[in-house]
Amino acid sequence: MKESPEDASTTSRPRRLYTGGERPYDPEDLVMASGRDVTPERIERAKRLMEKEGAAAVERYLP
Repeated sequence: MKESPEDASTTSRPRRLYTGGERPYDPEDLVMASGRDVTPERIERAKRLMEKEGAAAVERYLP
């Protein structure tokens, strides 16, 4: 029996979706989530924001 296109798309999806700060992220991830280019200055700002706000820093950009 041949697999339909719908079956193929559902098998490649993760069983559990993650959002926000549930998983580890680094300053580069935070900069990219904000839609900006990664620069040394933005990475430093992201580090400070992560230290200050924790997971809430990335949750403002991710669902």
